[in-house]
Parts: sequence; C-alpha cells; structure tokens
Amino acid sequence: MRWITRRNIHVDRTSCPWLIRKFIDPQAEFIFVEPTTDPTMLEGHTFDMRGAEYSHEGDNCTFQVMVERHDLGGDLALVEMGRIIRDADVPPSRTRRHEAAGLDALIRGFQLTVPDDHEKLLLTRPLYDALYAYCQAKIENRQPSQGAPRPRLRYSQRVATHIEHY
Repeated sequence: MRWITRRNIHVDRTSCPWLIRKFIDPQAEFIFVEPTTDPTMLEGHTFDMRGAEYSHEGDNCTFQVMVERHDLGGDLALVEMGRIIRDADVPPSRTRRHEAAGLDALIRGFQLTVPDDHEKLLLTRPLYDALYAYCQAKIENRQPSQGAPRPRLRYSQRVATHIEHY
C-alpha cells in the first residue's frame, strides 16, 4: 500500500514510517509530496499533513494516533515511545521528556545533512529500533549499562598499588 506525507520529513514523519513498516504494513511504499498538496486527490493512506487520514488529534501526534487506531496500545513500549516522539515533534508548551530533546536534535541533523527523504528513512530506522529497545527496557525497569564500573580506589591509591607490584 502507498503511504503519503509531506516532504522534508521530521520527527513524526520519520517515526510513522518506522511504525508502519514494523507493525502495520511491512510492504509499505512511501511517497513524499509538497506541503500544499490536497490529500483528497491522492491514492493511498495519507499521514501527518493537513486533512490527512492520520494526523495530530488533540494532544496526540500522528505516531500516537496510529498506535491507537491500529490497536497497538497494549505494547507499553510503543506508548512510551509515542510520548517521547510527541514531545520531540510538538513545540514544548510543558515539560518535555529528556529523551525528546535528543531525538529532535538528531532528526534536525538528518534534515540538514540528508536531502533525500527515502534515504532519511533508511538512516533513521536503526535510531527508532534503538529507541524502541530503550523504551522496552524502561518499561521493564531495566537500566542500560552505564559503561565500565567506577574504580573503588582513589587515583593516588591505584598508583601506589601499581608501583608496589613493579
């Protein structure tokens, strides 16, 4: 099926294709049109554009609307991911989740460096896979590894111990 949205994709328009391919339509074809295009004249599912089949509703971004309409709300990681995406996509009028600022910055970087929207989808897919895994761990209260454990000895003690052995 064809899925159509505005060109120069940002947060909602990069996350929705990830959601569509992963959970709704694995064979989806994405088309990018001018923002002024009338969605009623297009053949396919339209999203995140004025008058689209899927768009913002109330406080929910398009990603959240798709999760709800396709009965994916039982996946709490997708629900949490939707909250982060909404906070990154919509100008903040309240407190944002701390992950949202990073997501917004990364997608803005893709907008600045990758002119082709299809290429943006390819490059952002692993980003959303990682965000989904992060949200799964967050829901399960698993904390990602924080790197190597901090040494228990102060630096001067480690140096003294090292010198004693040589």
